[in-house]
Amino acid sequence: MLEERGIATTVLALALPQVEKTRPPRAVMTPFMLGRPLGEPNDAAFQRRVLRQALNLLERTDGPVILEHFEEDNPSWFDRPGWVPAVTLPAPGSYGSAAAWEAALRAEMALVLPAWERFKTRFNRTTVGLAGQSPEDWPAFATSFLDGALPTVPLHDTPALALRFLADDLKALYSEAVQAMGAAPSARQIDGWFWRQTVAGHLLIALRSAAMVSENNALKTVGGRFFVPVPYLPA
Repeated sequence: MLEERGIATTVLALALPQVEKTRPPRAVMTPFMLGRPLGEPNDAAFQRRVLRQALNLLERTDGPVILEHFEEDNPSWFDRPGWVPAVTLPAPGSYGSAAAWEAALRAEMALVLPAWERFKTRFNRTTVGLAGQSPEDWPAFATSFLDGALPTVPLHDTPALALRFLADDLKALYSEAVQAMGAAPSARQIDGWFWRQTVAGHLLIALRSAAMVSENNALKTVGGRFFVPVPYLPA
């Protein structure tokens, strides 16, 4: 409708199958992480190149569909040589009950929270705050879902939303804590550390499995879509 009214549009796309299905008039396919359509944060020169390619499509009229691919490599996947996490954690184990998961996460978070405080002091910011409860409450709340409980919090109307935003906060807190000192790692390094080397990452994988067999359809939907990125799902 915008195009019919003479207003040219363009799209920055992160999921090629979605673009191929919806067929917008103009789109640039960018192979970056979800949530980062312009690439890495704080890389203004790179982001400007992405934006210019998208805006240049506005001058073209050879559609009805124009799809270009941004050809530069994804900067978030270049590892930073010599990077060491700002917090050292024991390797995750195997946990046979919700109580064991809770104890393991609580012990791990006792090591992670001081690093997170250092991150906040260093950068004067945090993206944590969606869960509606303090991090000290997360272990008991999250692991209760493994026993079939469906708790919620005043900030969120449903258990599914409460767990979804707790999962977002858990990932954000760990991602910030691991950057409390030294040069910034790549997004791939942070993800590899979180999903393979932390109790928190392993717990979210277990919570996804529990959600997928839940009779609560909202929890099943949220768990399948938002808890764990596809590259880190169990084989």
